[in-house]
Amino acid sequence: MEKAKLKFIRSLEQKKYRDFHKLFIAEGDKTVREMIASSLITKCILAKKTWLEQIPENFLRNVSEIIEINDKELSQVSFLKTPNQALAIAQIPHYSLDITELTDGLSLYLDGVQDPGNMGAIIRLADWFGIRHVLCGKGCADPFSPKTVQATMGAIIRVKTYNADETFFRKLKKRQPDFPVFGTFLEGENLYNTPVSNKAVIVMGNESKGISEEVAQHINRHLFIPQYPSDGQTSESLNVATAAAIVCAEFRSRDQC
Repeated sequence: MEKAKLKFIRSLEQKKYRDFHKLFIAEGDKTVREMIASSLITKCILAKKTWLEQIPENFLRNVSEIIEINDKELSQVSFLKTPNQALAIAQIPHYSLDITELTDGLSLYLDGVQDPGNMGAIIRLADWFGIRHVLCGKGCADPFSPKTVQATMGAIIRVKTYNADETFFRKLKKRQPDFPVFGTFLEGENLYNTPVSNKAVIVMGNESKGISEEVAQHINRHLFIPQYPSDGQTSESLNVATAAAIVCAEFRSRDQC
């Protein structure tokens, strides 16, 4: 493989180059297969000969470039500790935020979620719970960084992510003044006793600071995840991805009743 191609692929680890080229990296047999079959535009596939031989030719007809590589070359381009058989370079999708579409179901707003692993895990659980919109506020990890994409385990293909800020809440309030916006706090209503809605925005905050004051002012439903026992000595807080999973599971369990 040419050094220029290797340098280009490695450059996509940095956000400034992903933004400039509007491309991102996805790795692994399952994820690459899903990428090719999706509506996303796959620009290039780099894969081992054994992997390419398993893929029907017509399955790859929309891929612009296919490069066969060996184990050494794969280890050079891969961002994984243990490289898989294939790597895809795809175009970063751009979605136009439709407030009407968003208010027709559940969506997540992430406020300063900085860890790529947490970001990826939340996108993955959004996919699991049928939440198709994840808004990434200020200070969030890039949904299309290699670490985040890997943590989504392919969910980044199906879940729409958006860059957002406070103007989103102003537009939402203008459209539907009383639309429920839930947030998790150390002081709030017990999640398991509070009425929830299957049409709402759920806000999850920064790993250490929680929800910022700027975003908190737009939240009209304050939730608290109770610890057990309530008077016992427990951890100070939950991991944000874990908290998001608990909240989303509770919302969906009510939806099934």
